[in-house]
Amino acid sequence: MASNEKPSAANVGSPEASGYALGAATFKKPVNTLAIVPKSARITTLGRKAYNVLLHNAQIAGLEQDVFKIPLEQVVKGVDFGSNDHALIKKYLRAMVSTTVEWQSPTSGEGNSWNVSGLLAHARLYKERNQVWLEYSYAVNLKQELLDPTVFARLKLEVVSQLRTHAGIALYEICTRYKNIPVRDGQLPKTARQDWRWWRPVLSGQPETEKTAKLEYRIFKRDTLKPAVAEINAITDLEIELVEHREGRFVRDIQFSIRQKPQVPLPLRQAPQPVDLTLSQKGADLGIDDEKVEELVSKFGQDAVRAGLVQLEERAKSAFPAPLRDPYRYLLSLMPAVSERAAVAAVQEAERRDPTSRESRAAQERQQTAWRDEWLRRRRRQIADEIRALSEEEQLELTDQLDQALAQRNAHPSIRKRLGTSGWQHPLVEPEMIMFYAEQAHGGIGSPTPEDLLQIAAETATGLT
Repeated sequence: MASNEKPSAANVGSPEASGYALGAATFKKPVNTLAIVPKSARITTLGRKAYNVLLHNAQIAGLEQDVFKIPLEQVVKGVDFGSNDHALIKKYLRAMVSTTVEWQSPTSGEGNSWNVSGLLAHARLYKERNQVWLEYSYAVNLKQELLDPTVFARLKLEVVSQLRTHAGIALYEICTRYKNIPVRDGQLPKTARQDWRWWRPVLSGQPETEKTAKLEYRIFKRDTLKPAVAEINAITDLEIELVEHREGRFVRDIQFSIRQKPQVPLPLRQAPQPVDLTLSQKGADLGIDDEKVEELVSKFGQDAVRAGLVQLEERAKSAFPAPLRDPYRYLLSLMPAVSERAAVAAVQEAERRDPTSRESRAAQERQQTAWRDEWLRRRRRQIADEIRALSEEEQLELTDQLDQALAQRNAHPSIRKRLGTSGWQHPLVEPEMIMFYAEQAHGGIGSPTPEDLLQIAAETATGLT
């Protein structure tokens, strides 16, 4: 279709055009789209959410349509619809068309076929009657299965919209596929068992590279699996647990057990909400790549990033004490303090809405303290592992620097003595080395974000360690 042509009523589908109401709370996602493996570019969190909205819209329109359309404002919000550019949404659409993926079921052998294509076959933006529309289509080899799937997961879009990470979304979608699988003897349903390396690109949304192929399982578990499990357990209608299968001392295959939580009241017919690009657009206006903004949102939360962008904008307007050279680094430096204030504000808002007794508040404070202590324990362990990973020469140089620092602040002689005789890993010396190295390498030991505490709370509740 030429770019200056308008779609005809005969071959373009939309809920309005086909007489359907855009309001179903769930949609069918084919099993072959649950474990998509990116081959050419990263699939972002916002991109996956937007794709779900488009697929939901196309399923309502029906198989008889060749291409589909939807008001752009129903897909995304936070962009300037009066602009003729739409650079940010064009970037996402361009990625959906150009990103090559393998479509596969999370269960080996399930599904009718194996396919490879782009997420979308084409996309076009056009303006009609003062409204911006998005027109799109799917590859011919996938259209039938995408729009009228025989094996699928029934997803609640209002639940998916609350998840912040690609790993959380992908894992939730996969677990939803298996949550109603019949089991015996009171066992919980489980996802298919796969090699842990199979899960890595599926959950990360990133193509495998030589670098990622060398990463050990413990890194994947720490950086991807645990946060995804914690997020799903804290936010969704499912409670899942990682199940590891070992071959000797090493983990080879993994799967996830699934328990449905008691029914949570949800709107019966809530339309899929547009993907919020407000923060991404704001970051782009200030010179920060949208993917970096998305990573910050995943780590610190929307409220903290929103507050940080406000401070960044104020700083960018001022040339004092010097012009701002790197907006992203400046925003990143703001986030620990901003996220701490956001957490305090959230607690205050919760207390305002639901006042509790002094005893309850004291219990909450004790719980928060316990979570912070656990985070600090893990952070210290992480710093110690970083030091151990240094070469012997680097550790010796670091030991000399620590000894000089201890001498300058008149530390107790026994600490310096143990450092000289037993090395930095002596129980009396190690805490000093950890704090010294953290200050030199990271600007300090740091403090937990609200999301860090949420993860620890969820892991504590589910037994993850």
